[in-house]
Amino acid sequence: MARPQAYNTQQVLDAALTVFWTKGYDATSLQDLLAATKLSKSSLYGGFGDKHGLFLAAFDTYREARRSEMLHYLAQGSARAGIEAFFRSVIGAVEAGELARGCMSVNQAVEMSPHDPLVHARVESDFHFIEEHFAEAVARGQAAGEINPAHDPKRLGRMLLTAFAGFQVLARARCARPALEDALAAYLGALD
Repeated sequence: MARPQAYNTQQVLDAALTVFWTKGYDATSLQDLLAATKLSKSSLYGGFGDKHGLFLAAFDTYREARRSEMLHYLAQGSARAGIEAFFRSVIGAVEAGELARGCMSVNQAVEMSPHDPLVHARVESDFHFIEEHFAEAVARGQAAGEINPAHDPKRLGRMLLTAFAGFQVLARARCARPALEDALAAYLGALD
């Protein structure tokens, strides 16, 4: 009979996420994870299989939280206002120093996605989610007369996805707020 779990899974995932997000997958050692999560090796392997299993579980926790966050912002006010609120939340997080690590999905698109099919599937799903929800917001904005109806919503959704990914890269580079504000004005202008 298996012993009962002696740890809080969410706390372990949050601690592991912080390490993976800060250092990246390759630079994170088993010792880093054991220290951060306070798990024994046997508990880590018993609960998550291995470092990769713990990474995927932590990454999934991150992804779910970010999806909910995006939907929250896109639901604020009009469609255009929701898109702007979403990007302003990114700018605010950059200014507060909260995004020095960037977006984990964008980071993993570069670090692991090219050679890890499980991570690639997750990153691809995240990008599809972001693009589709931006496209839906654009279509709502077009129906409400606040976004130019001559534009293809899917094309604008893709543009906003690339804007988001670019913002995340600039966040990691600690880009100054005026440059981000200027970029946001250009992206919002493309909706006219």
